[in-house]
Amino acid sequence: MSESEKKPLLAKDSEDTETKVYVGNPCDPRGCLHRYFPVLVIMCFLSFGSYFCYDNPAALQDTMIKDLSLSESQFMLLYSLYSWPNVILCFFGGFLIDRVFGVRMGSIIFSLFVTAGQVVFAFGSLTNLFWLMCLGRFIFGIGGESLAVAQNTYAVKWFKGRELNMVFGLQLSFSRVGSTVNMNVMQPLYSYIHNYASGYKCLGIALFVGAVMCVFSLLCAFALAFLDKRADRILKRAAVGSDSKDGSAGDQIRLWDVKHFPLTFWLISIICVAYYVAVFPFVGLGLVFFEMKFGLTPEQANSVNSLVYIISAVASPVFGFLIDKLGKNLFWVITGVTVTLGCHGLMAFTFLTPYVAMVVMGLAYSVLASALWPMVALIIPENQLGTAYGIMQAIQNLGLAVIALVAGIIVDSKGYLILEVFFMAWLCLALIAAVLLYLTDVAKGGKLNMSAKERHSHKELKNVAESDEKIA
Repeated sequence: MSESEKKPLLAKDSEDTETKVYVGNPCDPRGCLHRYFPVLVIMCFLSFGSYFCYDNPAALQDTMIKDLSLSESQFMLLYSLYSWPNVILCFFGGFLIDRVFGVRMGSIIFSLFVTAGQVVFAFGSLTNLFWLMCLGRFIFGIGGESLAVAQNTYAVKWFKGRELNMVFGLQLSFSRVGSTVNMNVMQPLYSYIHNYASGYKCLGIALFVGAVMCVFSLLCAFALAFLDKRADRILKRAAVGSDSKDGSAGDQIRLWDVKHFPLTFWLISIICVAYYVAVFPFVGLGLVFFEMKFGLTPEQANSVNSLVYIISAVASPVFGFLIDKLGKNLFWVITGVTVTLGCHGLMAFTFLTPYVAMVVMGLAYSVLASALWPMVALIIPENQLGTAYGIMQAIQNLGLAVIALVAGIIVDSKGYLILEVFFMAWLCLALIAAVLLYLTDVAKGGKLNMSAKERHSHKELKNVAESDEKIA
């Protein structure tokens, strides 16, 4: 047998040997073990501090109003100052990740904003300066949502074409864990600190604990940047955004490229905002609703109101894994919207225990979030994903900021029944957009609703976003 006949067999054996080594080596970015630990673990903790501190005011609402002598409108201003800047900053945060900083530097910069904002917020409480607390929440908001965009961009860079749905679900789970830990830790922590300090000083010290959580996430940003840069060097892959050393103009996003995003992207954005405004503002106003309609005690009402977050923290990675294996993302999105609409109908028009509706809503929310966000990676080029996710979150923040105010007005003037009808109308809009998305996607080949097997075997998977752009 000639040497040329032997060569392919020897080369194949060599590749198989290398694969076995790489899969089991946690230090080698070519192996799957490295992607899960440490990369995925650190990636999940990247925004843990941000989500922990976001609801610090809610966890300490009574004590904050009492210690700082605030009115309810002043208290809600702390949330408004976070939401309104992100109507714009989410988009520019994503654009900066794609074009200016790159995902590594962007995640570090936004983590610094989150940490600095929480430090200023806590110091404002410690010195009883409400304007300084407002400034801190504004700075915190500059980094908070943009950091989530960086986290999503990291996820796509490391897991696109593999277990992306599960990764998005796991990230969502950790964000809900951050919120849940905050709700259960901050009040007991305040009570403990109250043995040594009182009033606004006690509150300020408690808020500085949140700043420690932000520092932890900042350290995760540095660690993830190191691992990502190391992987780019070893794998000789192009980095996302300005980290790339390839100077080709075709790989860089231009601001006006947004107008070329396909119709399917805008339909996904409509689903996103129409669905989320029927969940988050409802949870924000749910405490009194459960007390008034179902006669629950404040403790029981708070327990019911937190079920959506608790359920999603557990269920999101599970559903993400299942959707990775099954595919059919669009089917699961339609299912999530429909089930959530039914849950609101149960609470609006029946007196069935709210535990049932809220548990089911938590499951539906987990399904939708795990299936919706990864669809963007199937229709948008990778070098524009930061901008795409930024636009989605900007639209989401605009909806949440406006609808939260409108929902409060509806409760004051019309009551909770009309509020539930209002939320159901938004869910109907989400359902209509989902049906239109299905019809549009079918006309373009049905890529968003492929099974996992079909998607894996699809020859043009790597160029699916570019193909969508040309068709549009």
